[in-house]
Amino acid sequence: MDARSLADDIRGRSDRQLGHLLRLRPDLARPAPADLTSLAARASTRVSAQRALEGLDLAHVHALQAVCVASSPEDAAAVLGTSSDHLSALVERLWDLALVWRGGDRQHVVRIVGELLAPVAGLGPPMRELRPSRPHVLDDPRVVDERLAGVGTEGRTVLDRLAWGPPTAVVPQSGAMATAVRSLVEADLLVPAENQRAVLPREVALRLRGGRIHHDNALEAPEVAGREHPLAVVDQVAGGAAAELLTQVDELAEAWGADPPRVLRGGGLSVRDLSVTATALDVDEGRAAFVAELAHAAGLLADDESVDPIFAPTPAYDDWQQQPADVRWSRLARTWLETHRNPALVGARGRRGGRVNALSEGTVWPPARRLRHEVLDELARLPEGLAPDQESLEERLRWRHPLRPLPSPSGVEVVLREVEWVGVTGRGALGGAARALLSGGADGSAAAEAEQLMAEHLPTATEHVLLQADLTAIAPGRLDGSLNRFMRTSADVESRGGATVFRFSPESVRRILDAGWSADQVLQTLRDASSTEVPQPLEYLVSDVARRHGRTRVGAASCYVRSDDTTVLDAMLVDRNLGVLQLRRIAPTVLVGSAPPATATEVLRDAGYAPAAETADGVLVVPERSRHRTPVRRPSSPVRTTTVDEEYAESLVGALRAGEEAAAHRRSREEESPGPPLPASDPAVTLALLRDAAADRQGVWIGHADASGRVQRMLFYPRRVEGGRAYGQVDGGTDRSFSVHRITGAAPT
Repeated sequence: MDARSLADDIRGRSDRQLGHLLRLRPDLARPAPADLTSLAARASTRVSAQRALEGLDLAHVHALQAVCVASSPEDAAAVLGTSSDHLSALVERLWDLALVWRGGDRQHVVRIVGELLAPVAGLGPPMRELRPSRPHVLDDPRVVDERLAGVGTEGRTVLDRLAWGPPTAVVPQSGAMATAVRSLVEADLLVPAENQRAVLPREVALRLRGGRIHHDNALEAPEVAGREHPLAVVDQVAGGAAAELLTQVDELAEAWGADPPRVLRGGGLSVRDLSVTATALDVDEGRAAFVAELAHAAGLLADDESVDPIFAPTPAYDDWQQQPADVRWSRLARTWLETHRNPALVGARGRRGGRVNALSEGTVWPPARRLRHEVLDELARLPEGLAPDQESLEERLRWRHPLRPLPSPSGVEVVLREVEWVGVTGRGALGGAARALLSGGADGSAAAEAEQLMAEHLPTATEHVLLQADLTAIAPGRLDGSLNRFMRTSADVESRGGATVFRFSPESVRRILDAGWSADQVLQTLRDASSTEVPQPLEYLVSDVARRHGRTRVGAASCYVRSDDTTVLDAMLVDRNLGVLQLRRIAPTVLVGSAPPATATEVLRDAGYAPAAETADGVLVVPERSRHRTPVRRPSSPVRTTTVDEEYAESLVGALRAGEEAAAHRRSREEESPGPPLPASDPAVTLALLRDAAADRQGVWIGHADASGRVQRMLFYPRRVEGGRAYGQVDGGTDRSFSVHRITGAAPT
């Protein structure tokens, strides 16, 4: 039996075809629909159809427009300017996506898809919609050509302006053009509309366009221009960029580990801290924000969630830092590819009008992930070593998704800059390691292959430095491992480049001594790492700082207890009940302890003493009633799955088949019962039936629940469905409107 609607078409598909549809349009599967009718209704919703249209390339959009315009497959191929076989291949994909359905010997465009595409290719409605009283007046192309041949100069000017859209023009009140428009209306070449406008019928526009719907059918993707580079050079440059990124992450972790920046009250990193970080990394603030955002997304840096929160390295950073350089790069590259954060937004104006800070919620921008994938997919399609021009790449992306506008300002420029920073590209061309990483593979084989390729092109880590008499050390290459950590702790980076220059100072030597190193250990490590003898000035510096290091000690005490009666303090020191306070004497009349003041006061009172709390300046504290409240916690965002695998699709198809059988059984029982219809399994089904009935000017049986909850069954002829209400007439000709949420179910007549 021929399908009469999209629902019939979907019911007639095989299990394999249904599973393919669910994988192509995963939004149809989550949450799982109850049956195939609900699946068809969901595929007909505006949001789902819009999402599917945005995934089409220009060739499929033009093919869809051709099917909308033409009355047969042959006519569709003719207006598109291609062969029937080529059009059939394009339409087959549209059918797979449930954007068209098969009925009889032709393809039908889903109604909501036609509405979303309107005006189709800039064409106006056909004559049957503009003048239902004379629907076939322009069916014969020869009649249209004869009437066009009799049009004057002014009339031809009007038609030429409307031919390629928009198809509507304002009718002038007087003059030669007004006379020309009236003659065109009399010849049925224009149709008057509301508000003193005239519409060019579709049949006339197609004849003016020479039977084509577009100047260029654009069925092939445009070529991408660019410059070619040897693949060896591309991989070498990409390896250098990857090594630089690893170094910057290490420097950021060292800087924030020693002096962690605070988290702003509204979240994120302050402008001052970002500037300090950029200076420490010797990069601009945009690059510093990128490194911080990437390390944060990879879990190497995080907010410690304390009372006075700070950003600091996580234990995961220590584990990551111990791994080989190629493995560390692979993790960063995959994190960049999958994160929803967009560091390029730092410094821009946020949604609430303020400045977007690094590491804040303002940098979360989900389209960034999709754009990265699209750009890298295009780079992977190019020949090896080809670095595309930005303009031609943007043109190719516009062809890939013409109904999905590119971000403005250009997000492509941002992505091309970031892929160079990450080491995914070298000199603008995709590197071999990144190409392997993009090849996929759920078993991790792609990542392993990418790491192996990157390991071959990362600059070899040097294991020595050159110590100089001016208290500097030169690392002729990339430092790694324990030597890298030692040099960054004991010295400050003075300059970067092919070689890194470190400078020793009293502050830097004190830093390594604070980390628990002795002077002998520092000097011995320098001797082992240096190709030359340790200069005498450096030995003197280390020895001198070590001689003075630790003479003055600083400790911590959470509370103090003072009393003019030293015997009371003596009793406290030997009281076992006060052992939890860890009291010790620092002066004859002063004890200090590790417990907070409030705890110390309470413990002393429980032990029989009568202490009084005081402020730092000696003023007695008057206790207040506790006003403790649970702190406000930001709810975690739900994890949304955007893909449907083959196993889930197969199980869902089985459930849909079972649900459809149950729904058919309910419908058969309902037809036998004169009572109200059973509730629809999905509200989308009810809405789809009402919209289809309104478009086809047909009636539909509905069940309507009134204010008292009583359900009435009635025959309803909807005219339009909008704003949550359905407007039309009930059986008998009475105008009625119903709230959609009160319609318990619907069934076609």
